[in-house]
Amino acid sequence: MKSGFIAIVGRPNVGKSTLLNAILGEKISIVSSKPQTTRNRIRGIYNDEDTQLVFLDTPGIHRPRTKLGSYMTDSAMGTLGDVDAVVFMVDESPKAGPGDRYIIEALEKASVPKVLVINKTDLMDEEQYVSMVDTYRGTGIFDEIIGISAKEGRGVDVLLDYLKSIMEEGHRYYPEDMITDSPERFIVGEIIREKILMYMEQEVPHGIAVRIESFDENKTTKGEEKIDISAVIYCERKSHKSMIIGKQGRKLKGIGKAAREDMEALFGCKVFLETWVKVKENWRDSDIALSDLGYKKEEF
Repeated sequence: MKSGFIAIVGRPNVGKSTLLNAILGEKISIVSSKPQTTRNRIRGIYNDEDTQLVFLDTPGIHRPRTKLGSYMTDSAMGTLGDVDAVVFMVDESPKAGPGDRYIIEALEKASVPKVLVINKTDLMDEEQYVSMVDTYRGTGIFDEIIGISAKEGRGVDVLLDYLKSIMEEGHRYYPEDMITDSPERFIVGEIIREKILMYMEQEVPHGIAVRIESFDENKTTKGEEKIDISAVIYCERKSHKSMIIGKQGRKLKGIGKAAREDMEALFGCKVFLETWVKVKENWRDSDIALSDLGYKKEEF
């Protein structure tokens, strides 16, 4: 059989997490319309009869302004030397910006197959697509260029077939029925953070972190399974705390309800979710706070 590790890299908000979810047919990586939604490397595991591909969904690469931003960029760039192939993802933006050029310079040093994926082809015409292909082909570093629409699932099978074709013979690194190695606590925290991003719009964009205080699997009196989850939502300002809670607690209730519904669909059982909101000022620039909230240097 064939197997290998594949990094998905690109600027923020080009659709990396949407692509990973489309490949797996399951939602393991949160998505939103806001940049820098993904903060940690997330492994998604694709299996078929004779292939296992381990995808690393990485944070969007950007010029960091905080220690959290540096952590995210280092996490993404750190994958390039440890994988068997790299998928560099761009979207319908007509011109390559500084972020793209920074990634391309790093890719030039990576001695693995490199695939350019042009996402959101549903939002561009043929002339725009051909122009982008010509521009990126001119760099001379890509082994293949593939156009897709991750949101609609178009072209994802073509990308998968190509990646399978360039993998070498190997073995399964993970059990065949496993789609991610992320702990349940991590996934639950990410679901809550996704709902906050959805509900808060632009009010409290990135100064939010979630810590799962407890995750207990129990049995109800009727013998049914249930999970009790307690979570703390951290923000950087007192004014943000009141925004997250909302008038008479309605916004926080809405966040909790939406998160619980996703969790119940994921775990296939009843979920009881309790959430609190606390202020931790300037946590994004504190090494101690970042470590406490799970943003630690990752080993591949």
